[in-house]
Amino acid sequence: MLKDVLFNKKSSIVDIWIQLIVETYPSRTSGFLKSQKDRFSNPVGYTISDSAEKIFEDIINQNDIEKVKTSLTDLIKIRAVQNFSPSEATGFIFSLKDVIRKELEQEVIEGNVLSELISVESYIDNVGLAAFDVYMDAREKLFKIRINELKSQVIYSKGIIE
Repeated sequence: MLKDVLFNKKSSIVDIWIQLIVETYPSRTSGFLKSQKDRFSNPVGYTISDSAEKIFEDIINQNDIEKVKTSLTDLIKIRAVQNFSPSEATGFIFSLKDVIRKELEQEVIEGNVLSELISVESYIDNVGLAAFDVYMDAREKLFKIRINELKSQVIYSKGIIE
């Protein structure tokens, strides 16, 4: 039953969630992310929207966590190269719980979905942990690239390579 309710409210839930994600950026950046809808003029905004929708669908379907990591990858990679702490880079996942609670307030009051909602929130917690794993993998790759660049500069500056 909850799955059907979430699918029916998908558009409003995802739209609110995207706004919350965008608001994690500085105000000047978030203004741009909100105003530019074109995929090529605003690839970060497009990635946020596209990823949020895929992640939400994965959560509703409670897909295998490896599939969810695939949906998380593009957005988390972007946040890994930006000036976000690990908690800031992945914390947007947990904000989805608040959005869902607010959108399902009436259903919860009526008592129709509470046990299912608890299950969805637990799954969101697992997605948050998976997001942290994806973030750490992306940061590790970034640091390896930086180390290799530094090694190349040292080798070049010492005249080993001419």
